[in-house]
Amino acid sequence: MKRIIVGLSVMLAATPAGAGQRDSSTGVLLLAHGGQPEWNERVVSVATGVDQQYPTEIAFGMASRASIQGAVDRLAQRGVTSIVAVPLFVSSHSSVITSTAFLLGLRSVAPADLKLFAKMNHASHGAAADLGDDQAPADPASPVSSRLPIRMTPALNGHPLVGQVVVDRARSISTSPGDEAVILVAHGPVPEDDNRRWLDDMAKVAAQVRTAVPFASVDYLTVRDDAGTVIKEAATRELRSKVEQQRALGRRVLVVPHLLSFGGIEQGLRKRLEGLAYTMTAQALMPDDRIVQWVLASVR
Repeated sequence: MKRIIVGLSVMLAATPAGAGQRDSSTGVLLLAHGGQPEWNERVVSVATGVDQQYPTEIAFGMASRASIQGAVDRLAQRGVTSIVAVPLFVSSHSSVITSTAFLLGLRSVAPADLKLFAKMNHASHGAAADLGDDQAPADPASPVSSRLPIRMTPALNGHPLVGQVVVDRARSISTSPGDEAVILVAHGPVPEDDNRRWLDDMAKVAAQVRTAVPFASVDYLTVRDDAGTVIKEAATRELRSKVEQQRALGRRVLVVPHLLSFGGIEQGLRKRLEGLAYTMTAQALMPDDRIVQWVLASVR
C-alpha cells in the first residue's frame, strides 16, 4: 500500500486528459480517512478520475500534518498555482474537518481534538510514513507550510449528487416501493451540535429519496459509534425501534448505510439489528463515478 501511495504522483501525471479542458494551474488536495487497501484503492481511483481535469494528490489520515504537507508539496512540484482541498468525508461537521482546516491555515484556533490526531499513527490510516517536509519533522499540530493559496470545500453533506447515489442504492434492493420503508443510517459524530448538523444534511438526502421513489416512508438517523455507552445504546434503541415500527405496519424495511464505503461499520449495524427482519444494501456510496463528479463540482 505504501508503494501505491508514494507512486501516486507518477501514476496520476501519466493519466490522459478527459473530455473537458484540463486546468493545470489548480491543484486538488483530496483528503481521505484512509484504511484497508480496498478502501484506499477506491480513493486512488477517484483521484485518478479527478486528475484528468486537475492535478490531484491524496492526503490519507485523520488531520495528519505530515500527509497533508506531503500532498501539498507534490502539488507544488507539479506546477500548480493554487490548491483546493476537498474532504472526501460524509460530513463537514466533525473535529477531523475543523482540525484539517486549521492545518491548512484556514482557522486561527486549533480544535482541542487536533492534539489527539497529532499523536496517532497515521500509517494505519493509509498515510505513508515518509510524507512531509524534507527538513526536520515539524510539530504535527502546527499548520502546513505552503507558498500557494489554499481553499477548502465542504464535505459530501447533503449534496444532490450524494442524494442520487443514495436513491440508486435504495432502488437496488427495492421490489415494491409503496410497501417499503427506507432507513438511512450514518456513523455520526459525538458532540450533540455536530450530530444535529449531520441530521440536517441527512434530511436533505432523505427528501431527495422521497421525491425520486414513492416509498411508504423514508427515515434517517446516526448511530454515533465513537460516543459513550449511554449515547450508543440510545442510538441502537432508536434504530431498532424504527425497524420494529415499520415492520408492525407490514412494511419491508430497507436499511441504506450512509457511509462512504463498507469496511466494518456495516457489520456493527447488523449486530445492532440482530433478530429483526430487514434488507441492507450491498454497498455504500463508493465505488461510484458520481463521486468523481462531486469532487469536480466542488472544485469548480
